[in-house]
Amino acid sequence: MNRPPVAPIPRELSAAGGFHTTRWTLVIQAKERSNAGGEALRELCAAYYAPIIAFLRRRGHAADEARELAHDFFAAVLAGDAIGGADQLRGRFRSYLLGAVKHFLSHLREAQQRQRRGGGVTPLSLDRADEDAPVLAIADDGQLSPDAAFDRQWALTTLERALQALRQECADAGRAQLFDALQAQLTGDAGHGEQAALAESLGMNPNSLKSTVHRLKLRFRVLVKELIAVTLDDENAVEEEMASLYAALRGG
Repeated sequence: MNRPPVAPIPRELSAAGGFHTTRWTLVIQAKERSNAGGEALRELCAAYYAPIIAFLRRRGHAADEARELAHDFFAAVLAGDAIGGADQLRGRFRSYLLGAVKHFLSHLREAQQRQRRGGGVTPLSLDRADEDAPVLAIADDGQLSPDAAFDRQWALTTLERALQALRQECADAGRAQLFDALQAQLTGDAGHGEQAALAESLGMNPNSLKSTVHRLKLRFRVLVKELIAVTLDDENAVEEEMASLYAALRGG
């Protein structure tokens, strides 16, 4: 089964600054009992599919099993079965979702244990190991714990979504080819000393190229912050969550 498309950046966030009502705040206010709250929750869940898969894979679940568990978990969240009271909903959506999936797995094990004691059907073990290649490639994951794997994939997914949003903005302005040529400069994948040759190939002088890359980097950071902001109930926590993203990328 294919991964769902990357969730878009919510429209209610202003590119010029000033974070308005966030998706997570909307879910807290409406829970899942309104159309607006339900749509907000669906968009957040779509953005966290890959981190949940990474968490499940690091817990030892095979690729197909991890996908099935993730689908069942998100179905429970969207049905309201995992949404608790106001105290549980405060803070970061990332923290809420990680705790919710742990509770989901715990309750699933308890149900299986009850079924075993009933002498009926022996269910498939949730703890079976599988050495198949992971469904998601997480670079240099080493000995990451499941929680750290979740955070790392959250960080990578956030950056991926911000890059896609930035490319769309460039495409809307008729500059998609320029963005594609400069993307490696934004992600740190460009080799040392490549800017001069790149500027020549694009018909730009080096200083103009540097200015363009600088502006794109600034906009990229804004988009990352906007994506993070929608998962918080307090806009003042954005910088702290940005620091968490950088730490997750470093593996710290």
